[in-house]
Amino acid sequence: MIKPLINWVTAPHVRTDLPHIPVGALVRVNYRIREGEKERIQAFEGVVIRKHRGANSTSATFTVRKVTQGFGVERIFPLNSPRIEKVQIKRRGKVRRAKLYYLRALSGKKARLTESKRG
Repeated sequence: MIKPLINWVTAPHVRTDLPHIPVGALVRVNYRIREGEKERIQAFEGVVIRKHRGANSTSATFTVRKVTQGFGVERIFPLNSPRIEKVQIKRRGKVRRAKLYYLRALSGKKARLTESKRG
């Protein structure tokens, strides 16, 4: 009884304009940032190492990791946030895990994922 009511309330907030974001994909997320009174769009490009909750949930998130100047930087994006301008999938990685936490311990060429050969 409660589940249909929750779906009815949350359904208008679920975004359908974003592509399916698989784990292991190299993505570029354009995110709106507010600095004082100004607002600008900042791109964050990295590998999706984790997805949390389903795509139909309003609290769904995905974590993107990149290495900048030798330091690993991870950022968690709410999937249904209105602050996400767009998500571009640059490359799809071939992975056999749902969470790619092992990439945190790797660096250089060992941290690369092979590209998926999907058509």
